[in-house]
Amino acid sequence: MKLMCFMISLFLLASCWPTSVSFKDTGSMPIEWKMFHIQTLMINAPNCPLFYGAQLTEKLKDGIQNNTRLSLATKLTDAEVQIEGQILSYQVSPIAIQNGDNASKNRLTVTVQFTINTTKPTEGTSTITSSRFEDFDATTNLASVENQLLENISEQIVQDLINKLMSNW
Repeated sequence: MKLMCFMISLFLLASCWPTSVSFKDTGSMPIEWKMFHIQTLMINAPNCPLFYGAQLTEKLKDGIQNNTRLSLATKLTDAEVQIEGQILSYQVSPIAIQNGDNASKNRLTVTVQFTINTTKPTEGTSTITSSRFEDFDATTNLASVENQLLENISEQIVQDLINKLMSNW
């Protein structure tokens, strides 16, 4: 009797055991998606630093490769997921107004719009707009904190795009 219970327990445990373990979440991305291609982001914001389009594009490539099962395609035609985008807005605005109409904080806001074209399992196009911000002291010169602010904003924008790719279309 004990042997029979042991065998049944072993069978039940074996049937529940995962067949594969991975730290990359496949989400609900179609299984047909293997590769992605992303074009360097265009800058359509007048105040945006010229380096930021290329820098954000590289962060997007790294983020998608490290957090999804998609691989980077060198040619656009090899990719099932084709991403292009533009930086629409890059602006600094005062917040937390104090006495005498002086701001104690400023906010850097970056807005990026992506167009995602897919070729498999069916052709489709999706658009996502991500607007993210970081606050900094008004007494601080933007140039001295801009790189760190952009780093934080970029991480959030990368996560927005990955969430879109991983979500149900």
